[in-house]
Amino acid sequence: MYGLSRVLTKIQSVNIKLSLKKFHFGFKELKALGHVVSGLSLVIVKNKVAAVLLKPPPQNKKEIQLFLVFAGYYRKHIKYFTSIARPLYRLCDKDTVFEMTVDRLKAFESLRQALNTGPLLLMPDFKLPFKLCINALGDGLCAALHQVQIINNKPVEGP
Repeated sequence: MYGLSRVLTKIQSVNIKLSLKKFHFGFKELKALGHVVSGLSLVIVKNKVAAVLLKPPPQNKKEIQLFLVFAGYYRKHIKYFTSIARPLYRLCDKDTVFEMTVDRLKAFESLRQALNTGPLLLMPDFKLPFKLCINALGDGLCAALHQVQIINNKPVEGP
């Protein structure tokens, strides 16, 4: 409660107005901004991505841009997001003619599948070791800190 008290005091000191009906106190988890948030984890709300899973591949630059904005919002749930999405981002370049090549379709399907199976993200446990995971591709490099935690007697790896 001390932390909450400090936050509320700071909010009051800078004269920010809050609506109590929008606050949730005492819950173990809640849905917010397309995620189920708990004190220990963050997971994608499945009905938010259901519509994307049913749509056909984008037919123009505007549709690919909308898809990338949506997928980018959940990028922390998608391992190697930047590397996977690269062919689709290149399709958005001003001088690029829109053409869904095999590589671009593969990238689209990979991202769509990743959205559907996005992992549970765990809050870090600073008592446990971290490992640095690096993926070097032809023209890109991705890196993330990962940690293995035991949940329900099963090892769970998470960023």
